[in-house]
Amino acid sequence: MIEKSFRYGIMLFFLVALSGCGWIYELGNKADEYDVSQAEMVVSNFEYVNQNGEVVSLEDLKGHYWLADMVFTACPTVCPIMTPNMRDIQDYAIEEDIELKFISFTIDPENDTVDHLKAYTQGMKFNDDYWSFLTGYTIEEITQFAKESFRSPVQKMEDDFVHSTRFFLVNPEGQVIKSYDGMAVDLTDIKRDIQRTVK
Repeated sequence: MIEKSFRYGIMLFFLVALSGCGWIYELGNKADEYDVSQAEMVVSNFEYVNQNGEVVSLEDLKGHYWLADMVFTACPTVCPIMTPNMRDIQDYAIEEDIELKFISFTIDPENDTVDHLKAYTQGMKFNDDYWSFLTGYTIEEITQFAKESFRSPVQKMEDDFVHSTRFFLVNPEGQVIKSYDGMAVDLTDIKRDIQRTVK
């Protein structure tokens, strides 16, 4: 309860005092709002590099469910909520034996190099067997990729970025079938929905 209240307080603080990271935050956290399968979003082919210098492609993910988001390590506002939320879902998936991969696309590839991502993911306790933080492209390429694959904006401002705060669940065929609130204070319903969908 204390942890939940603390996270809620942090989120409210960011809502009131947003600075640094431009964002697009879609409200709504009900189970019946998760399903986006009728939107016919299909992930475009990609071949990027993760925090271990390994190439990760869409082809590698075929046959797996995976949860994706777009963040960057220097983000001072929403990403410090989104990434721990993703890690919480990662831990839950491992504990419940849910076969789920996690993919984070940096929207700041110029600064989020492989070496930087390696240090960051170690500090954030990513499990390398499940979670890849991808880089190795230009801002123009990730902008186009996010638009085509997730219908989400990525825009570099002068000293800032605009990006979605959603988590996207992709099925083994590469279709985006669910969309979740990456800023959610309570992840219980999201975890249960992922478990029902994947299992």
